[in-house]
This record gives sequence, structure tokens and C-alpha cells, in this order.
Amino acid sequence: MPGDILDNQGRGHASWHFPAVHREAGKFAGASGVAAVAAAIVGWQVLAWPLAALTFFILAFFRDPRRVTPQGDALVVSPADGLITLIGKYPPPAELSADDGHGGPRLGAEPVTRISIFMSVFDVHINRAPIGGTVRRVVYIPGRFLSADLDKASEENERQHILIERSNGLAIGFTQIAGLVARRIVPFVKPGDIIAGGQRVGLIRFGSRVDVYLPAGTEPLVLLGQRVVAGETVLAEVGQALLIEGVSQ
Repeated sequence: MPGDILDNQGRGHASWHFPAVHREAGKFAGASGVAAVAAAIVGWQVLAWPLAALTFFILAFFRDPRRVTPQGDALVVSPADGLITLIGKYPPPAELSADDGHGGPRLGAEPVTRISIFMSVFDVHINRAPIGGTVRRVVYIPGRFLSADLDKASEENERQHILIERSNGLAIGFTQIAGLVARRIVPFVKPGDIIAGGQRVGLIRFGSRVDVYLPAGTEPLVLLGQRVVAGETVLAEVGQALLIEGVSQ
């Protein structure tokens, strides 16, 4: 059941469940499903089968599986499923670093480690909170629809910035970036919401990317080219700056 506590000593209960489908799929799968049935009724099998396959793909794209989120005040978990395509030092975007005019938390302008996670159309596209806390900023920016694996997509594509602050003052910012096929970022949270680490915060339709900005003095516990799971993979532990190497095989 959602909310059950499981640990690394074998306590708790885990079993496989068929992934739920997010309600955002309804209008898309409904339209293609009705069209598939209509085509089958009139005998247009050459059209009915592709439409049925499209309906299945849409349902799979909007799947919303359960996740078990590691707990710990210093842990930063992945907000997205996908491939780590970039790790580097970058200044946070102005929407996360500039003064909001109300004295609210911000990331500052100094370069910090940014982790970019690319989501293909085959990945789960429900995004989750990297830490628990209070949502301080949700800033939507319209833009272009370049391929999400390009570095310049962080500054040119349609995107949404989210800043979450813990009760101890730690703030983590991340950015949802629409991609070449993606055409809408759907938020589930708003400023002032109090959320848990790993909680669902939004989705991006049909291929995209998420950038995470780590606090100063913190380096990733993941590697370039590694696949991560939203709400489960630990991206970093605040204050840890170890060099970790991996072998592609």
C-alpha cells in the first residue's frame, strides 16, 4: 500500500503491481481508442490496428508506478526517470537565483553542480520532488521545442522552474524542460504547498528533460550515462563531495 514503511532489514511487504495510469492520459487514449473502435466497426482494419497500438502506447506513456523513496534529511532523490546526460558546473537560472522581492529563499548566482536527466518517450514522465519541504517558487517560461538532450534547451525551451525549501533552510531547485516532441508541462503543485520527498509534482508530455541544481559543496552519487528512477535513486547527499568513477559495460 502507498505510504507503507519498508527498510533495508527486510521489514515491510513488497509485491509487484500493474502500474496505474495517470488521469492525464484520459483524453488522449480515449480519442485514439474511440477512433480505433470506429475504424474496426466500419472494416478499416488497416487503420484500426495502428490506432489500437497508439492507444496502448499512450496508456504506457502515462503510467504512474509506485516508488519507494529513501528517507533522510541530507538525501536528494531523482525527480525523473531517465538517463544522466550531463553533469557540470552551471549558475542556476535567474528564476531560481534572483530575489523574488519578498525575501524568499533563492539559490544564488554562483555556479553549482547541475545534473541533467533525459527522458525518452519510453520513460515514465511523472516527475517527483527531490526533497521534502515547502514549494517556494513555480515559474513557467514559454519557449522553443528543441531536442531536450541539447545543452541550450535549458535556456531556450519551454520550461518550468521549481524551488523547494526544507525546514532547515536547505533549498533545491530543479527545472522541467519540454523537448522536441513534448508540448506541455503539467504542474501538480503550487507555491506554498508542503510536500514530501518523492511526491509527484508534475509531468511533461512525450519526451523531455529535468535539470537538478545541487547545493554548494555537494557532488553527485550518480554517474554520467547512468539510468535513474524518479523518487528512488539517490542523486546526492548534501555536503558530500566524493569522486565516484564507473565503467561502461
